[in-house]
Amino acid sequence: MIRFEDLIDKVRTATPEADTELLRRAYVFSAYEHKGQVRRSGEPYLVHPLEVADLLADMRLDVVAVAAGLLHDIVEDTPNTIDKIRELFGEEVAHVVEGVTKLSALQFSSSEERQAESFRKMLLAMVDDIRVILVKLADRLHNMRTLQHLPEDRRQRIAQETRDIYAPIANRLGMSKIKNELEELAFRYLEPQAYQTLRAEVEAKRKATEGLVEELRLQLVKKLS
Repeated sequence: MIRFEDLIDKVRTATPEADTELLRRAYVFSAYEHKGQVRRSGEPYLVHPLEVADLLADMRLDVVAVAAGLLHDIVEDTPNTIDKIRELFGEEVAHVVEGVTKLSALQFSSSEERQAESFRKMLLAMVDDIRVILVKLADRLHNMRTLQHLPEDRRQRIAQETRDIYAPIANRLGMSKIKNELEELAFRYLEPQAYQTLRAEVEAKRKATEGLVEELRLQLVKKLS
């Protein structure tokens, strides 16, 4: 589990003048409001917003985005309203949280490419702050990393949506690392046999390459000794 103090250190490293008090208040509020809630994995629910915030800190985003990561599920999963978020954390944080909440309410139900492209365009058209999309991508990435804990039907639906909607959006934003991980995780659940076969082939090539490198190293050491 990510430690909050480690998150603070990461934010300070990227932005020394960051308002970490805002993050501390968001963390305390999220911990209190999600108290007693448990994820399918059995972990406290707070693990999820912390992981999302950590991913956003890795992107070197501002404290508004990181705070929104800590709070992104509050309206959906607790009795709190956007007005409450606005009152406690300000207009910017509330705006991002509200945007993420609206995106989370949308569900894509077709893998047909034309409809997928239309859905992506609609989703992007709804967003007037890029931080909303970035928080949603971080949310989706952590959910994909823990997808094994969900029932099969939900795994399939979420993985399909990830491959058709969120991985292409990450690609469009130039976020190749996130795009690649989303695609790999979706592939793992949508085509498990093909995934395992490919993974075995990659592992075999990796071991062969390691063996070759070691052989070259030994030859070099021998010649230099």
